[in-house]
Amino acid sequence: MRRIDLKKANVARSNTIRDINRQIVLNYVRERGPISRAEIAHETALQRSTVSLIVEELRVDGLIEEVSGESTGGRPPILLSLRTADAVAIGVDVGTIRTIVATSDLAGRVLEEESFDTDPDAEETTRRITDAARKLVRRNNDTIEGIGVSLPGLVNSDGTELFVPTFGWRDLPLATALTEGTGLPVTMDNDANAAALAELWFGRPEVREVRDFILVLVEDGVGTGIVFDGQVYRGENGAAGEFGHMTIGQGAPVACASGSRECWEAFASERSALARYRNLTSGSNGGADITFGGLVDRALREEGPARQALKETAKYLGIGIANLIRGLAPEAVIVGGPIVRAWPVIAEDIKATIESTTCRGLPSTRIIASTLGPEPTLMGAVSLVLASKFASVSIN
Repeated sequence: MRRIDLKKANVARSNTIRDINRQIVLNYVRERGPISRAEIAHETALQRSTVSLIVEELRVDGLIEEVSGESTGGRPPILLSLRTADAVAIGVDVGTIRTIVATSDLAGRVLEEESFDTDPDAEETTRRITDAARKLVRRNNDTIEGIGVSLPGLVNSDGTELFVPTFGWRDLPLATALTEGTGLPVTMDNDANAAALAELWFGRPEVREVRDFILVLVEDGVGTGIVFDGQVYRGENGAAGEFGHMTIGQGAPVACASGSRECWEAFASERSALARYRNLTSGSNGGADITFGGLVDRALREEGPARQALKETAKYLGIGIANLIRGLAPEAVIVGGPIVRAWPVIAEDIKATIESTTCRGLPSTRIIASTLGPEPTLMGAVSLVLASKFASVSIN
């Protein structure tokens, strides 16, 4: 039972029930469409006349459209689907290596994108992002409604304070520059939080049914996005989820972003897997110049050192995940990022480590590979715009 926060509470107005019903109908179309008005009325117990009024509002607002269903002998039924003819959002995924700027339709499908190497100079990266966003806005005839930005660092709730340790960026005025350059509202968040939001809204169906889960994002570092009761938990000033810097050992193969060799990310990141591989091959077989994607390719081709490096990394991933399970007892833990391509190699090692280190008697937690592809943070950036359209109305 959630306690009402009197500082943030909004009393119920006469239109509150209508707004809640509108969001319910919209989400039925999003998750189960194409769907008929009659099916929505049956599932929700709303009167058909109420459903029809809401549907007409949603059509006028450009959120849904009518499509023809399959005929069973008579006139084809009229069904409802999300309107996906136009790009409605821009997602900006600022990574430690490259930055992606892309458009998305209402269903979260990426329509057009461009990418460039992330420049350590904050002003140059801001300029390139703003230029790319302007071009995409012009190409889409003003159908873009907002911009979402995911960043590999700490971001507070309004995006005015941030810290990206890889580049030493502090309080970068990226949101202000984007708004001034495009005239659009900008929402920013930590990359792991954004990816968790994408899992909540656009992940596999069994994840969408889960109310409490943790997204473990494995990239250059290790980050976590925490979802409690169907919403991302950000903590004070957006600092929640920095489990990548919890201590799990000593003498890691690489240092974390803060310079420690005791942190989880120093043992379980892409960089740690590459360092293990180089140590195993002593620079032979192209080990000195290999990328993480190349390492995964070699492991999938059954190369011994590549598999060994990934399996060792998986063991440490499992240790950290076991700590999360002990502390937070989520229904599921989702592993995301480019490492998901190696799931056939690492899945059993992760699960075996968790099983051997988790206290008996705790509820079992599902360990799931993300289905958002190798760039869940791009989907996260898009979700920062789209989720607001589908989120339920709250009165507390």
